Amino acid sequence: MKKAVPSQWKGALLLPLLITGALATGSFYARAADDQRLLTQAPQPPDVRLGPLYHAVQSAKFFPDQKTFADAVPKFDPASILADWQMQKNQRNFDLRRFVDANFTLPGKGEAYVPPAGQSLREHIDGLWPVLTRTTDKVNQYDSLLPLPKPYVVPGGRFREIYYWDSYFTMLGLAESGHWDRVQNMVDNFAHELDKYGHIPNGNRSYYLSRSQPPFFSLMVDLLAQHAGESTYSKYLPQLQKEYQYWMADAQSVAAGNASKRVVKLKDGTILNRYWDARDVPRTESYMDDIATAEKAKQRNKAELYRDLRSGAASGWDFSSRWFDDPKDLSTIRTTEIVPVDLNALLFHLEKTLERASKVADKQSDSQRYAELAEKRQAAINRYLWNAEGGWYADYDWKRSSVRTQLTAAALFPLYMQVASDDQAAKTAAAVEKQLVKAGGLVTTNVHNGQQWDAPNGWAPLQWVAVEGLNHYGKQTLAKEIGMRFLDNVQATYDREHKLVEKYVVEGNLGGGGGGEYPLQDGFGWTNGVTLKLMDMYCPKDVTCNNVSDMKKSQ
Repeated sequence: MKKAVPSQWKGALLLPLLITGALATGSFYARAADDQRLLTQAPQPPDVRLGPLYHAVQSAKFFPDQKTFADAVPKFDPASILADWQMQKNQRNFDLRRFVDANFTLPGKGEAYVPPAGQSLREHIDGLWPVLTRTTDKVNQYDSLLPLPKPYVVPGGRFREIYYWDSYFTMLGLAESGHWDRVQNMVDNFAHELDKYGHIPNGNRSYYLSRSQPPFFSLMVDLLAQHAGESTYSKYLPQLQKEYQYWMADAQSVAAGNASKRVVKLKDGTILNRYWDARDVPRTESYMDDIATAEKAKQRNKAELYRDLRSGAASGWDFSSRWFDDPKDLSTIRTTEIVPVDLNALLFHLEKTLERASKVADKQSDSQRYAELAEKRQAAINRYLWNAEGGWYADYDWKRSSVRTQLTAAALFPLYMQVASDDQAAKTAAAVEKQLVKAGGLVTTNVHNGQQWDAPNGWAPLQWVAVEGLNHYGKQTLAKEIGMRFLDNVQATYDREHKLVEKYVVEGNLGGGGGGEYPLQDGFGWTNGVTLKLMDMYCPKDVTCNNVSDMKKSQ
């Protein structure tokens, strides 16, 4: 077993073994990249650049949100700042907070957005798009922010950068508002990241480079193709291939019964995927939280625990009982030992998109090979990620060779990506209706533990996955029930507080959600997008629905 890192900042010097775009053309699985070159070329995150100074500042807890210092911009060369601190720290009357203020520009809170009085829900969302739009084609050389060539839409609140899977649901709303130019810009930005880094980072920060997020790039290409035409697929074929190469790195070399990076090879040779972060130290943006979790888990290898926490962040579900051995104890997280049902359904979609894109590009043999890969994955999902006893899709514990028993909202991803058989879809729908549908929409899990991706919270992207997935299998009544309950929740919260938020309580006292590592955030990109899509889905033809009440009056 790997020994725990003796000091957090030294461990951070092991930069991620990123997979770049410099891979063999036409290869279906990525080969190992030149790690030494990547170590020197990848932008260093603040905890590496500042080492023990970063540890000292975060330990001092000057800021209620640990992301604040992660996003602070050094005013001078970080190496010089670190050297100055080393000289001054033991002097009498040294003031660390004053030192920070003198050497760093802290992120501003920005002016609170005050919407015009009397706006409808739709008007409010349409008015938010420019407020949430950022342009950062050039950044300070010491900034943790990674530049992007075109404007993009951020989620809002503390999230001052773009996030990978959030962006797809935001883009649904942009398309619904007619902003196809912004959809194009965001697809181009993600294509740029694939070309530059070999994958799409969790977000455009140096400290997010060691991991990705749920792979929605193929769905983004699908969305853009609705407007720009079939040639969209061949245009982004190189980037779709790089996305696949990143997720499938080491697939050919890993031994049966083992895992490497994001690939798991089961004992019978079946290949599926997991979430993985290339670093095994505390998350830069949640530094003290992770150290506190590790201190609680006295029996666990700290490096292993840190990687599981980071990999949980890569899943987008940070954090949820679906990754824990003890559903009430974060320190029992085992993300890297779990094959997630949502991730593998999304990779099935990526394989099907590569099949289509290759065909459009007149690469028939490639198209056929991707079709075969998708067929194999579909069979594997329906075998290993199916809880036959419960009657729903679930995650698979590859270390223990058993399907996990918990029903979560992720069970609907095989319906969303049309992986499920009719029988499996019907059983999953029945289980979801009985256990997860609540007064305010679809609850994420039925575990109440204070984690934000558990009860009583419901999240906009999971409502959309449920509605679309159920509609694919003829469950329109249940789909509408979920969609309308969530819309009622969003509308009531908006009427009361004049804002949309990151997550919602969907059982008990409905409204803005809670739990997790940070306060509820306003904005909010993916809620805006899903709300618009659902309003238009259930708005009668020839009627303009500006509020949920408009929809109900017309039905």
